[in-house]
Amino acid sequence: MIAVDTNLLIYAHREDADFHDQAIKALRELVEGGMRWAIPWPCLHEFLAITTHPRIFNPPSPLPIAMKAMAVWLDSPGCEMIGEGPGYYAILTKLLTDGKVAGPMVHDARIAALCVYHDVREFWTADRDFSRFVMLRTCNPLGRE
Repeated sequence: MIAVDTNLLIYAHREDADFHDQAIKALRELVEGGMRWAIPWPCLHEFLAITTHPRIFNPPSPLPIAMKAMAVWLDSPGCEMIGEGPGYYAILTKLLTDGKVAGPMVHDARIAALCVYHDVREFWTADRDFSRFVMLRTCNPLGRE
């Protein structure tokens, strides 16, 4: 299963994003490809917080428009939301410790731990910070042709 990071969702949603076309192409591959893919719950929350924030985007996405974009992805046949469950904390602890994580990086460790917990084979992200989590294989699909 492939999981998708917040940055790809934002780039696909916001037409004014630098990587909009590449992100749309990558997500379309997942949505239309018939394969199982996932969005970690924290990425959904972060997507909504960022796209609707008036200090980040001018104009921000209206909440109903951002939620409609999420609904399209969530309604695709292969998409599932992934969250915490029994045994998750042990994985989070290992990632935090091994990655020497503190401060804001705890959020990334949470996402990485969710992916490991759910046996995600590849995490699509444009954020190089995830490379510190050696238990998680990452891929930046924005540079692919």
